[in-house]
Amino acid sequence: MIIPVRCFTCGKVIGDKWEDFAQRVKEGDDAGKVLDDLGLTRYCCRRMLLSHVEIIDEIIKFYEVGRKQQIGPP
Repeated sequence: MIIPVRCFTCGKVIGDKWEDFAQRVKEGDDAGKVLDDLGLTRYCCRRMLLSHVEIIDEIIKFYEVGRKQQIGPP
């Protein structure tokens, strides 16, 4: 799933903050502190990043299996 460009509730632009947020959390920073540093203080905006799930890797698996079934064995 692609992160939305704007918060669904208040309309603040949040899409440009996803890369920084994901990278810093992966490095071990506290998610709440990262959101504060990025200027996301409203809980509606914070939930947009905190609840986001990257599911593209899971979807790709099903696409590849379906594609192999359509093409058939080599």
